[in-house]
Parts: sequence; C-alpha cells; structure tokens
Amino acid sequence: MFSHIPASLPCGHCFCLGCIGEYWRINGACQCPLCKAFFPTRPQLKTDQTLHAGASTEEAAEPLKAGEVPCDFCPVKHRAVKSCLECLASYCPTHLEPHYRSEDLGHHLLISVVKNLEDSVCRLHGKQLNRFCRSDRTCICATCAQTEHRGHHIISINKEAAKKKVKLKWRRVKLQQAIQERLSKVDKMKRSVDLSGENPEEAWAQNKELIRQLEEEISELQRRNTELEQLSQTEDDLHFLQVCAMVESQHITQ
Repeated sequence: MFSHIPASLPCGHCFCLGCIGEYWRINGACQCPLCKAFFPTRPQLKTDQTLHAGASTEEAAEPLKAGEVPCDFCPVKHRAVKSCLECLASYCPTHLEPHYRSEDLGHHLLISVVKNLEDSVCRLHGKQLNRFCRSDRTCICATCAQTEHRGHHIISINKEAAKKKVKLKWRRVKLQQAIQERLSKVDKMKRSVDLSGENPEEAWAQNKELIRQLEEEISELQRRNTELEQLSQTEDDLHFLQVCAMVESQHITQ
C-alpha cells in the first residue's frame, strides 16, 4: 500500500514511514512498537531522501488501473492509498507523508480510499457515513445515530447493502421472467394471426397494434434490467446505497 520510505525514530529503531504513521494513528499514541519508548508529542522522523526519490520514480512508471482513485496532488496522477475526511482529499504514499509527520495532520481521520469523497461525509457533522437508518432510509454517521436518529432502527452500511443486493437480484429475476413472457406472447401472436375472417386487414391492424404495445413494454423492462445490472456491479457499499436511493426516488416521481 505505502511506498517503503525508511523513517528513524528518536529511540533509534527504523520503520516504514507509512507503517509507523498508521500504527500511531490507530493506537492513538506515539510509541515505538519494539522498545515501547513513548513520545508525548509526535517526534520529527528522519527519512532517507535518496531512497524516497527512487521510490517516487519507480511509482511514476505504473499507470492507474480501472477503478483506482488518483491522488489529488500529483501532477502526473499516481494511485491514492488513503482519503482524509478532514481535508476531503485522496493521497498517494508520497503526498500522504505530511499526515504522518505533522502533529496537527496526524489527528486527521484517514480512511480507505474512496472515489466520491464528499458524498461519503455527513453534511451535518463532517464525519464518515458508515451507518444506515432503516427508519428514515438514509445513510448517517455515528453522531447522527446518537442525536437526530437516536432510537431508530440503525445497521451498518455493509449489512444494508448486502440486503439490498439480495432484493436486487430477485427483482432482476422477475424482470427477466416478465421479458420472456412478453417475447413468447409476441412470437405466438405473429404466428397465429387469423387472416381468414371477414375483415383480414382490420384483424392484422389490431394484431400489429398489440404487438407494438408488447414490444414497447419489453423495451422498458430491458432498460430497467440493464439499470439494475449496472447498479448491482457497484463495489462501494455507500455509493451503492446512495444510487439506490436516487433510483427509487426517480421511480416514485415517474
């Protein structure tokens, strides 16, 4: 995940800058993992700038893969490895360094890199949206759960997304069944039209109109099926739920 930039602690032990920065961030205290030396304030870490420059050159040769988020600060975009909820930005290993070096930036909340960073933050409290209120059918943060949504039916984003994906699967099965039923009906009508009556032209016109209506229904059902298929392939659970809410509201207003 991180570029292997060696960083020396005041106690003399050496670690990868990203690894020791994450260790301090998760544990909430600056302490050497080996000798347990405790530092009351974030110490100034010594790094080998020669090795650092080499690592950056090596990373520059790697193009971004599909689905990867670019660093917000790279002139030539590198892959971001963390997103900051305070800065509302995503960082590659090199530009993430200040968050591990600085005392102030070290208190910022870093999360796994996300594409739509602003949409992952609660607009009321500025915290990560990681819960779902089933009572109000909306994504909320931990502070929302203790205030505006206290006493509501609240579950994790992941659990709600998993439930919705199961329902989505069954909706697609029903849509595909409806499409097949209409296709069979159209095929049957095309083969069984009776032109031997008194008004064969009128019979054909009626049959043609019914087929046209069925084909319009088939086209609409196929459009919905494609929409649900694309939605089911959304990997980020929060983004998936937000798109679900948007799609559901569109269907209600239509």
